Amino acid sequence: MISTILIDDEPLARTIIKEYLDEFPQVTVMQECNDGFEGLKAIMQHKPQLVFLDVQMPKINGFEMLELIEEPPAVIFVTAFDEYAIKAFESHAIDYLLKPFSKERFNKAVEKFLEHVTEATLPPALPETFSLSPQQHQRVVVKTAGKIKIIPVDDIHYLEAADDYVRIHTKEGAFLKNRTMSHFEKSLDADLFVRTHRSYIVNVQLITRIDPYEKENYVALLKTGAKVSVSKTGYAKLKQVLGL
Repeated sequence: MISTILIDDEPLARTIIKEYLDEFPQVTVMQECNDGFEGLKAIMQHKPQLVFLDVQMPKINGFEMLELIEEPPAVIFVTAFDEYAIKAFESHAIDYLLKPFSKERFNKAVEKFLEHVTEATLPPALPETFSLSPQQHQRVVVKTAGKIKIIPVDDIHYLEAADDYVRIHTKEGAFLKNRTMSHFEKSLDADLFVRTHRSYIVNVQLITRIDPYEKENYVALLKTGAKVSVSKTGYAKLKQVLGL
């Protein structure tokens, strides 16, 4: 038996998927969810093999929800927005269904998944380079103490490498995100966030001064009192962004 979860804020869309799934008795719907928060809890609880996932939903979108799962299940995206089709495949989705979709198109997507199951080639976790939606450029979603927190980019003071994670420093404290520094260097606004060191990315609006440290290294002092390391290369980037 194959378990699946439907995550879509449109009840009609979920109803259609359930009806179409009648043709696949080996697939069992474990739960229906209205948004990404519910979906995340359901995935953690049921650990389904397949998820039908809408992209644009209240609270957090489908891509942000997947970011919070260390080992995401196979995904078939269900969306009314064609612009997300490429993003879906870059996220290693099995397939995507563009609303409104026919039963034939739905069957094709499910059969593609079943082929993956047979071949034991389910997609791996999200690749580091998957595309971001406009919302994701403005916020970072993290899990802390079992809860989901949305951090507006403007609230970020600096980011610090922490083994396989990145520690995001804000006025409310520090939060861990299972991403790399390279990911944030590519996704954050380069005019506002500069990678000053292999272990640091800083919000340049918070820099009060840059002092020499040792050899060709420097240290940036932030309005918060924090000190961030600045390498020779990072110093050159800072000068360019700050117009020095």
